[in-house]
Amino acid sequence: MSDAAAYDAWYHTPRGCWIGEREFELLHRALAPRLGETLLDVGCGTGHFTRLFAQRAGVRVVGLDPNIDWLAFARGAGTAACVGGRAERLPFRDASFDLSIAVTSLCFVAAEREALRELVRVTRRRIAIGLLNRHSLLYWQKGRGGGSGAYRGAHWHTPVEARALFDGLPVHGVTLCTGVFLPGAAPAARALERVAPRGLPLGAFMLAVADVGA
Repeated sequence: MSDAAAYDAWYHTPRGCWIGEREFELLHRALAPRLGETLLDVGCGTGHFTRLFAQRAGVRVVGLDPNIDWLAFARGAGTAACVGGRAERLPFRDASFDLSIAVTSLCFVAAEREALRELVRVTRRRIAIGLLNRHSLLYWQKGRGGGSGAYRGAHWHTPVEARALFDGLPVHGVTLCTGVFLPGAAPAARALERVAPRGLPLGAFMLAVADVGA
């Protein structure tokens, strides 16, 4: 099994399915996509969230990733539109998309401020970036000492750092929410997710959202 296939298969395990659904729920609620809008998924990887937005949100989606092998998997899995490129230099004109997302992909980009500036440049209405939260149980399990497994080399952000990423950029209304408070799919994790407020800054998945333009 290729790395791309193994990664995508994780979303079909009980834990991966639950976490992926929770992250999509947070993204969808934050973006509030309108029928027919366009959305750019930066660092789309195997296209998991690209496909979910195309199938469930009624938007036209383009996925972008620097890894041509993973893009090939994404296309084979039914991702209709995906292109090669880097987050730090997006191959699109200004204000090309209504919405843009980056689901933990910026955690692996050294020049994350440059990448975020590019997202702002190509977006007309709203941006949502998913980050790994240093103030979470998952960080203590998987993130310390350079990280392990799929988290090796990732940068884990604090809520203060997440907000600071937008400093000086032409955005407004920056908000944060988190989810996936317990890094598992056990009944206790699901129960906590139902009652914990989204503003509680302790979830492993931290979503920073900002509006672009007036």
